[in-house]
Amino acid sequence: MGTRYGDGVALLVIDLQNDFATVGGSLYVTGGEEIIAGVNQEIAAAADAGSPVFYSQDWHPPATPHFVTDGGVWPPHCIRDTPGADFHPGVVIAGEVIRKGVDGADGYSAFSVRDPRSGERSATVLGQRLAAGAVTSVVVVGLAGDYCVLETALDAREQGLEVTVPLALTRFVERVSGDRERAVARMIEAGVRVPA
Repeated sequence: MGTRYGDGVALLVIDLQNDFATVGGSLYVTGGEEIIAGVNQEIAAAADAGSPVFYSQDWHPPATPHFVTDGGVWPPHCIRDTPGADFHPGVVIAGEVIRKGVDGADGYSAFSVRDPRSGERSATVLGQRLAAGAVTSVVVVGLAGDYCVLETALDAREQGLEVTVPLALTRFVERVSGDRERAVARMIEAGVRVPA
């Protein structure tokens, strides 16, 4: 992608898990598996330049208000300790894993989780890790562009980070037609760079 890694830059790999990135996964994102080779190239480039790589991982309990079975909007997915929650076997793991949704919260952003009933937000450890590493810029890749990638990118901007989301390295759910365009527009409005 031509991304320049090095001091102050981190790569965030979002939710490249079997339920999202594997045909037949419970919440398969169309084309999710197609980005893995490109993501692995980014991981290698970041590692070669000494940039940290962080991976977000949905890690839901079997019952949560996040799921349609308990009043939410999503089919059950990425239930902890199941094959669907595992990272896609093609993804190179070369950094810390940040689990989200572990207590039944909505875990869209790698930076924060939200109580599905009260809407109260709480932080994951990612912001602390980036601050400790003097990170000022992040590249966000993975799934899905209109949910977890979008929310991670917006949270990163809120924290004052420069953010790049290479569109070639994400795919979109598009529950409603036009979600992709709306997500890209929101990122651009927030100051996220979105190279094709």
